[in-house]
Amino acid sequence: MLIIGITGTLGAGKGTVVEYLKEKYGFAHFSVRDFLKEEVAKRGMPQNRDSFTSVANDLRAQHSPSYIVDQLYLRAAELQDPDIKGAVIESVRTPGEIDSLQSKGDFQLWAVDADAKIRYQRAVLRNSETDHVTFETFVSNEQREMNSSDPNKQNLAECIRRAAHVLNNDGTLQQLHAQVDALMC
Repeated sequence: MLIIGITGTLGAGKGTVVEYLKEKYGFAHFSVRDFLKEEVAKRGMPQNRDSFTSVANDLRAQHSPSYIVDQLYLRAAELQDPDIKGAVIESVRTPGEIDSLQSKGDFQLWAVDADAKIRYQRAVLRNSETDHVTFETFVSNEQREMNSSDPNKQNLAECIRRAAHVLNNDGTLQQLHAQVDALMC
């Protein structure tokens, strides 16, 4: 089964790519955010970016840098539905996660990026629990996750650098879909 990992900057459109892969290409979706929401709830913590980041870093430090995506990969490997054409794991955030997924076989890493102001406007419209922040906080959150020498912490810059394909989402939804279609041919 083809596994596509999605990485990218905050609010770039990772979820939009995932929805298109699900709808048009029959992919199953496995979300790091949803996994972390469950874990944050178990720990009785507030549902926000700081909690998600803290819990993700803690899980990686306790188990391995790839622990979260490994758990999602196991869920994907259990799929028995013949209508499922592949699995998409959203959102790959550490080089260790990439290494682990690459070792499992048919894997591609895609990154999604867009201009910071466009991404912030989209995040505000998305209106999730992590999106009620100022532009300055949005940029600060991203910078915190952009680089780290600790293998258990987010390193988006390295993940984007290692992506096989980088989708630019500065344009329209149709333009983004066309980029996905070109990769799926």
